[in-house]
Amino acid sequence: MPKIVDHEDRRRLIARAFQEQVAELGFATTTYARVAASANISVGLIQHYFADRNALIEFAYHDLVQRRDERIEAGVAAGEKKRWPIRRILDDVVRELLPLDEQRRREHRVAHQLQLAAAQDPHLAALAVGAHEALQQRVVTAVRNGKECGEVESGVNAPIAAVRIISTVYGLADILSLRTDRQPDRHHQVLDPILATVFTGECRRSKARLHALAGG
Repeated sequence: MPKIVDHEDRRRLIARAFQEQVAELGFATTTYARVAASANISVGLIQHYFADRNALIEFAYHDLVQRRDERIEAGVAAGEKKRWPIRRILDDVVRELLPLDEQRRREHRVAHQLQLAAAQDPHLAALAVGAHEALQQRVVTAVRNGKECGEVESGVNAPIAAVRIISTVYGLADILSLRTDRQPDRHHQVLDPILATVFTGECRRSKARLHALAGG
């Protein structure tokens, strides 16, 4: 009986080998031959699944963002189940952008390489912009939800607040990527004051839960 091939698994295998090569060698140096050797497949198989280099880049970048977003969504779901304040949930969300472990360091390097190449390639620029806008919208939504539950003042401009938070996270990620001494807790010293300028109140739902637990 012929072996059943999962074509999406094959595409992900190739895409993740591409990510690894970009993270290690850079965008310009990553070739089909290097990707094929890393994935233990033939160059012809890469060409079978991806019509051209742009198709591979797009799939690889979407795969990277999807895996990051899946972690974010799992963290948000866990935080909501525990009825954490939105600020605490958002802190977990933005930490997924920081290179605090090997997977996130690889993701940061790939995203950085893509952004460098995007300056000369409109197709790559569109990918990078789309991923950034989707992430920023998540933060905008968090700020707006914060207004509803009382953590954020009603007059706060949610899009501007989101830009401040995301810009701080991006800058911190770049700094952490250059450090050889890994100090995961240091990021709180930078992020906490920024989040505190936006999330200045206390979540009403958290107060209600504490009141109920106290038997009030």
